[in-house]
Amino acid sequence: MPAAPAVRRPVRTVPVLRWLRASLLRSAAILALLALWEAAPRLGLVDATFLPPVSEVARAWWELLGDGQLGEHTRASLTRSFGGFAIAVVVAVPLGLLIGWYRPVAAFLGPLLELFRNTAALALLPVFVLLLGIGETSKVSIVVYACVWPILLNTISAVGNADPTLVRLARSMNLSTPRLFQKVILPASVPAVFTGIRLAGAVSILVLVAAEMIGAKAGLGYLINASQFNFAIPQMYAGIVTISAIGVAFNQVLVAVERRLSLWRVPA
Repeated sequence: MPAAPAVRRPVRTVPVLRWLRASLLRSAAILALLALWEAAPRLGLVDATFLPPVSEVARAWWELLGDGQLGEHTRASLTRSFGGFAIAVVVAVPLGLLIGWYRPVAAFLGPLLELFRNTAALALLPVFVLLLGIGETSKVSIVVYACVWPILLNTISAVGNADPTLVRLARSMNLSTPRLFQKVILPASVPAVFTGIRLAGAVSILVLVAAEMIGAKAGLGYLINASQFNFAIPQMYAGIVTISAIGVAFNQVLVAVERRLSLWRVPA
């Protein structure tokens, strides 16, 4: 009896095609921007002296990477930025939970928090320099100050907006305050808290770069400022592109962490 012919399984190309289509759609605007950046100086639409083609910027970036300058400056900036950001998260999240839970404390401190939140961190940079000097302490401190407020205020709001029905239900089950926080308040607060953390992540890089432009001997802000003074324009844009790439990568990491901590949520 002849053997039955082998059945060929259909190749599942539809998910791959969808992924490729989605990737192209997401990257289309970036590719268009790069193409415009490359073409505009070469066609004389802008002065190539002040806006060199993206290929020259890429060449300058590779040279900075090859001679170690880019790595050195990036390492200095990341150490300051992530150090200040981590301190802000450790301080602001527990403090925000505490203030948000005790309403009289929130009402008492609310005006003071609003005052400091609306005081620009860079406006206080001279104060930090006078009090802490021009070393690493003042730079990390200004990052901590700038990052604390979005995390703190979003955490306070998250706790205050927790579903009162769930809170009452948890209390009716005689849950202790620590268990109430663990089972109800913290899970419900994750999205709003991470909104503040993502805002603080962007702020930590932007504020630090500005601080490095004023007084530093290393860092991406220093690299950009020094390149401008030396009229090394491609190197200046290489530093700017590096900052943008770090910001995007850092935000994606925070988004992944938020998704990991929000697996309990049911999609709408």
